[in-house]
Amino acid sequence: MKSIIVAFGACLLASPVLAQSAPQPLPMPAPIAAPKDTPYPGTLKLFVDATDLEHRIFQVRETVPVAGPGPITLLYPEWLPGNHSPRGPIKDLAGLIVTAGGQRLEWTRDPVNVFAFHIDVPDGVKELDLQFQFLSPTATNQGRVVMTPEMLNLQWNAVALYPAGHFTRQITVEPSVRLPAGWSFGTGLETASTSDGVTAFKPVSFETLVDSPMFAGRWFKRIDLDPGGRSPVNINIVADGPENLDISAKEIAAHRALVVQADKLYGARHYDHYDFLLALTDRMGGIGLEHHRSSENGTEPGYFTDWDKMAPERDLLPHEYTHSWNGKFRRPADLWTPTYATPMRDSLLWVYEGQTQYWGYVLAARAGLLTRQETLDAIALTAAAYDTRVGRSWRALEDTTNDPIIAQRKPIGWVSWQRSEDYYSEGQLIWLDADTLIREKTGGKRSLDDFARAFFGVDDGDWGVKTYQFKDVVEALNAIVPYDWEGFLKTRLDGHGPGAPLDGLARGGYRLVYTDEPTGYFRDREALRKLTDLTYSVGMALASDGHLRAVQWEGPAYKAGLAVGDQIVAVDGLTYSAERLKTAIKGAKGPAAPIQLIIKSDDHYRVVEVAYHDGLRYPRLERIDGTRDRLGEILTARK
Repeated sequence: MKSIIVAFGACLLASPVLAQSAPQPLPMPAPIAAPKDTPYPGTLKLFVDATDLEHRIFQVRETVPVAGPGPITLLYPEWLPGNHSPRGPIKDLAGLIVTAGGQRLEWTRDPVNVFAFHIDVPDGVKELDLQFQFLSPTATNQGRVVMTPEMLNLQWNAVALYPAGHFTRQITVEPSVRLPAGWSFGTGLETASTSDGVTAFKPVSFETLVDSPMFAGRWFKRIDLDPGGRSPVNINIVADGPENLDISAKEIAAHRALVVQADKLYGARHYDHYDFLLALTDRMGGIGLEHHRSSENGTEPGYFTDWDKMAPERDLLPHEYTHSWNGKFRRPADLWTPTYATPMRDSLLWVYEGQTQYWGYVLAARAGLLTRQETLDAIALTAAAYDTRVGRSWRALEDTTNDPIIAQRKPIGWVSWQRSEDYYSEGQLIWLDADTLIREKTGGKRSLDDFARAFFGVDDGDWGVKTYQFKDVVEALNAIVPYDWEGFLKTRLDGHGPGAPLDGLARGGYRLVYTDEPTGYFRDREALRKLTDLTYSVGMALASDGHLRAVQWEGPAYKAGLAVGDQIVAVDGLTYSAERLKTAIKGAKGPAAPIQLIIKSDDHYRVVEVAYHDGLRYPRLERIDGTRDRLGEILTARK
């Protein structure tokens, strides 16, 4: 009997699944046709009515030619260039009706890829007629607002479907738009005709269409930034009101100098014309997006009229302009995709965005958009932010290139620990390190300028896409000066600190220090962001009402039990104000009592003590005596 029991028990142990249900997966649906690099037969026609300002709705009519009967799949763009992630606003597409010859055809959404719509085309049908709406957000909790009574941002990817089975560069489309009466617009598209309030554009590939957004508005100004140049460069500005369009000759000159300095840096242009699109608004949602022949940028209404307060905004256009070379023309091979349904891989964003961030500040300084001191103060802030990024102890910089897909720019609670898209600004520090190293090794005869011209400035006039991989970056650096560039980059991309890569600062002739007074740039940044930034003292940043916007991981505020979302309502027994908190921090310096705060968390109140005694601390750069000012040389305009 004992042997039977033992055998039965062994059987149960060996086959635990016999005692419970065990489902098997259903077969997946048939795959969507893979894209081929062959022309799509016929030309799509796309018409957008953008006049419903009250409801903020874009009405769309689209005609898709078909080769014959049978199944066809139409795709809504999902993986969007410049977003580096699957952020196509599919939730805002509504009212889709498909007809052919007046007969309605039913569509079926793919159960796996919800961006795909399947349609059976009957015999005798030569084209499909589509009608739908893009229900743009009417409030910020729905997404980015793209239409206001004064302006709109038409992103063609949001208002178009395209047929599966072909590279998007092989699909031709004729776009047209109706705008509110009296409005003007800027776009990278070329106008074919205007009639009865409808503007028709010249046929382009679907790829070029998506890469050519439009800003349109009631209050509009266009300025030639390269008079008499070899290819047109204009800035197209829409604004909340006419007062925002008061632009001085000095400000225009600085933007024209940007075009000049970029020409001197890259030695080539990868566009036949370029249109900066700039929205001066606090009503339409902000944006900073790159395109091959245009930018797509939103900034403060006072960008021009409050020029002296806008230093933290003035690297934006140099950054996006640089992307015409770095990101659009030269693009990481794993980031380029043949369609907007193909997943992107973001492993080289530390080049795509990191070096663009570097040149954005450098070109801003060389053009006079930023003064030398403003640029140094901006670099100090970047150095401090990433030197205190304690999350590097577990997460290497290279892994942050996955963040556009992981977080999709949604708010996170512990940025200093989780890390975010750090490849931008820590990438900037790596490229400063590389630039100063090249200068040191060549006695100032060569620099990262030479890399930019050799890597991004090839094939003048070509505005296609030339891809690259990591090995190509290493080879191009070695062609400038032989060095272990692979080891240099890998150490900085895969390392865990401590601290940020600040060798470029020291080699450039500067060190990061902290003082009890903020720089002018730091103050302007606080004002624009409507916050009080005490990251480098008590380890937190606060909104004007005392709500915590950021808390430094394991900093004094963290150790006191504070988190993002908490609100400081009192400081040392008195009602909260930013100045009162700063006074308390100064008063607690040395062997003093801790700072006492009353904290509101939802409906709960509590008293906490912050044990911090080192006073106010703000970052700035300090010259290292007896060293060459290589950083100053980098920021000097090219003749």
